[in-house]
Amino acid sequence: MNIEQALFEAAVELIQKRYPTGWGGAAAMYTEDGTILTSVAPEVLNASTELCMETGAICEAHKLQKVVTHTICVVRDDERAAYKILTPCGVCQERLFYWGSKVKAAVYMPEGGLVYKTLDELQPFYWYRAYNQNQ
Repeated sequence: MNIEQALFEAAVELIQKRYPTGWGGAAAMYTEDGTILTSVAPEVLNASTELCMETGAICEAHKLQKVVTHTICVVRDDERAAYKILTPCGVCQERLFYWGSKVKAAVYMPEGGLVYKTLDELQPFYWYRAYNQNQ
């Protein structure tokens, strides 16, 4: 099984465990040493304190000093619905750029399918290039 499919399956497994009914969403990240980190968005009372599903895995990677190479965010509307891939939001893309522009992120495709793009491809005009030509 390839990395991309393994991440999808890890996210789906967490969704099924954490959210057996109703809406569900989870993120999974692959690190340079082969570790898969998963996370969910914390449930909060005040919407202004929400965090993305990827945030927990990003923090875990920093804590463990791991280099993230791939990421995926998967959701479903309820336990009977098909799974959808969500492209990382701009904030999560910014967080992922810490590991460089070659990090691969799964992206939403209207026709479905598992497609990954590098952060370079998602943000060809990334702001940091004005300060560092290597990004």
